[in-house]
Amino acid sequence: MWGLSGTQTIPRGGAGRRRDDTRTALAALRRTLAEGAVKRGRSGARAPCPLPRRLLLILPHCSHRRSSATTSACCSVCGGALRLAAGSTRFCAGIVSSARHLSLEQKMADYSNKLYQQLEQETGIQTGYIRTGSILLAQTQDRLISLKRLNSRLNVLGIPSEIISLKRVSELYPLISIHDLVGAMHVPEDAIVSSADVTLALASAASQNGVQIHDRTNVMHVMVKKGRVTGVETDKGSIECQYFVNCAGQWAYELGLSNEEPVNIPLHACEHFYLLTRPLEIPLQSSTPTVMDADGRIYIRNWQGGILSGGFEKNPKPIFTEGKNQLEVQNLHEDWDHFEPLLSSLLRRMPALEALEILKLVNCPESFTPDMRCIMGESPTVQGYFVLAGMNSAGASFAGGAGKYLAEWMVQGYPSENVWELDLKRFGVLQSSRTFLRHRVMEVMPLIADIKVPRWDFQTGRQLRTSPLYDRLDAQGARWMEKHGFERPKYFVPPEKDLLALEHSKTFYKPDWFDIVEAEVKCCKEAVCVIDMSSFAKFEISSTGNEALEVLQYLFSNDLDVPVGHIVHTGMLNADGGYENDCSIARLSKRSFFMISPSDQQVHCWSWLKRHMPENDVLFLEDVTWKYTALNLIGPRAMAVLSELSYAPLTPDHFPNLFCKEMSVGYANGIRVMSMTHTGEPGFMLYIPIEYALHVYNELMSVGQKYGIRNAGYYALRSLRIENFFAFWGQDLNAYTTPMECGREFRVKLDKGMDFIGQDALLKQKQNGVYKRFTMFILEDHDTDLDLWPWWGEPIYRNGQYVGVTTSSAYSYTLERHICLGFVHNFNEETGEQLVVTTDFINRGEYEIDIAGHRFQAKAKLYPFVSLYAYKRRKDEIEMSDVHGK
Repeated sequence: MWGLSGTQTIPRGGAGRRRDDTRTALAALRRTLAEGAVKRGRSGARAPCPLPRRLLLILPHCSHRRSSATTSACCSVCGGALRLAAGSTRFCAGIVSSARHLSLEQKMADYSNKLYQQLEQETGIQTGYIRTGSILLAQTQDRLISLKRLNSRLNVLGIPSEIISLKRVSELYPLISIHDLVGAMHVPEDAIVSSADVTLALASAASQNGVQIHDRTNVMHVMVKKGRVTGVETDKGSIECQYFVNCAGQWAYELGLSNEEPVNIPLHACEHFYLLTRPLEIPLQSSTPTVMDADGRIYIRNWQGGILSGGFEKNPKPIFTEGKNQLEVQNLHEDWDHFEPLLSSLLRRMPALEALEILKLVNCPESFTPDMRCIMGESPTVQGYFVLAGMNSAGASFAGGAGKYLAEWMVQGYPSENVWELDLKRFGVLQSSRTFLRHRVMEVMPLIADIKVPRWDFQTGRQLRTSPLYDRLDAQGARWMEKHGFERPKYFVPPEKDLLALEHSKTFYKPDWFDIVEAEVKCCKEAVCVIDMSSFAKFEISSTGNEALEVLQYLFSNDLDVPVGHIVHTGMLNADGGYENDCSIARLSKRSFFMISPSDQQVHCWSWLKRHMPENDVLFLEDVTWKYTALNLIGPRAMAVLSELSYAPLTPDHFPNLFCKEMSVGYANGIRVMSMTHTGEPGFMLYIPIEYALHVYNELMSVGQKYGIRNAGYYALRSLRIENFFAFWGQDLNAYTTPMECGREFRVKLDKGMDFIGQDALLKQKQNGVYKRFTMFILEDHDTDLDLWPWWGEPIYRNGQYVGVTTSSAYSYTLERHICLGFVHNFNEETGEQLVVTTDFINRGEYEIDIAGHRFQAKAKLYPFVSLYAYKRRKDEIEMSDVHGK
């Protein structure tokens, strides 16, 4: 650790730093964070957030640091008996590769590569940086498709890569056996480094900017007062600080729980093995490419003329589940029996190594997270407490970029990219069980080498959160997916279908569930379906007076001062007008509101609301997600089914669209019935107290039989909402997307009589125009049965020029075509500068969607194709009736 010499208390100093110090602060903070780990989220404040004079980073293991508070304002502590870079960094393989399937991770790795390249010249410390390039091998056609998809995404980011022939593989790396390969991808700018030396160089650069580094100091706990970090107790004294960064790697979990107010950081360590050999007879050149053979589960890089090779075995070994992490990481015991499958794979790929002498088998712990993505961000419960940890064995690749984003977050108030996929708030307390983490990382580590097919689901840690209807739906053939720990039905398998075949169906092409979902969608459009949507996050906001309305009017962009019983679609925006949350709010009474949000926003919504609501005795916020089962009754016959069970008039005259009313359904009272379905189709949402859930479901299914009722799942919901051009938060919308950019101006009331967060930004966009536009695309020359499907993240081209990527897609059973949604940008062809996107710009372009290197023609629209289709169908029906009439 980085510690203090002697017991001392370090004063906080001045209140903050001025705007002209921000650039210096950001550079210093990047250096420090690139070596440890950190983060913070967007706030309602519009100006960059100046950091206090004291920022403390805890770096028990250090492999990412190049960014720290103002000059002389950051203190870094390396915990316990540890020295700088004495943790997993010391054993890191040092591979820096941009070949990642997540766009954000590609950008992080690309930034890290560029940072390390200049670091030696900047600091005078050798880092072992060598640009070797990497070769990713494919033993199967599915792997090659995955590489082609990856290649398309890298190219639009400006990262050189190409799909290469097997002959080219042999030219680049003659020792590689190509007999069982079908193709490969080459990323020429990938590199290798000495991770420990990079850490020392980053620390040196940070020190030059005033960062104090204290070695071998034990952190006792973080001090918290009124929900904010106030300081840290160490074995050598106390340190006052307003910002604390937990970059403790595999120790981050225990460190988080040691606070006065615990912070849950879900990660778990596994043993990771790689071997080192003596130099080959003809030593490998330093520029020899790194090889990634994911089908063989191994990686191979040059090491002092020999090789370093490790991998991600199918049966990993979790370690330190009991929390007894050794303070100084020593090389763990060799386990040749465990490593044997990886060794066999290595010898098959490089037969010439058969007689090569092995120096040693290295065994070191690496930390992994529940979803294979690193953890970054501010704690939802303790302000000023940041985390950057859980690199999933990719610390060298992500370190620089992660430090950059976190530094921006802390200094400016938000990072330059949408980092929700890495945000600590994507997890809840439920993912922090040690048993859950142990089982999940045993699945995660092998998945790093597996093919990333669309719509795959984790198999461990399941059935953690379920609706009261879970067993009933499961018995009727429900196949399940998981969202924020909550089980949700994907689709329902008819009795005649082969369950086992469907469970193992993984493809980039037309999936085996196609016909099943088609039947569910057809039923939603022609009869009536029930979808269990209990996973949605639900909150109640109330007050003794008008306080609830006043605070919600400030937090939300739409006007919530509506008559009791009305529902408003709206969102909580940040200062730049971006969606921190997308939701529906029903006004239950003059002083009470019911809020419905996406499942994975439960923690984020709660945190955002709590931080912006005044603390008093008259305003109340309650998370009621667990109190209600939510059933979506979709279809033209939904009204008939519900009418029979409620004996209440449900016609549009009595129950208009976006209306909420508590009523009886069957024997159950107090059911909140809402006239909306989140799909654009007719129907109702029923929010049912959980003790009544089974009764109401049984009644719906019983009465609905004569109306053709059936169960449906989220795949049908996805198809319906996409063909109706409905954007979903987390897929299409995020904190960098405004209502003006996605055609939701009608959900904003700029003149509602009071200011709201993000209002100024939206007024500017209304006046000046937007720089991206949410657009719908229908593929025109795409064969659903034979061609690769679009899933998400496919590049969009306008007149041959890259303009954006798809955010979501689905097959439209109405149009019998694929529909993609995504944002279109207008880049200046010469400078790359973003220009205003107008309706005319969208309409005058010729579009293509790139699916794994093949471009398909697409027609773009700013409104749903389905509405055109329905209009044309009604027109044809009228014309036919006229013909028959004659």
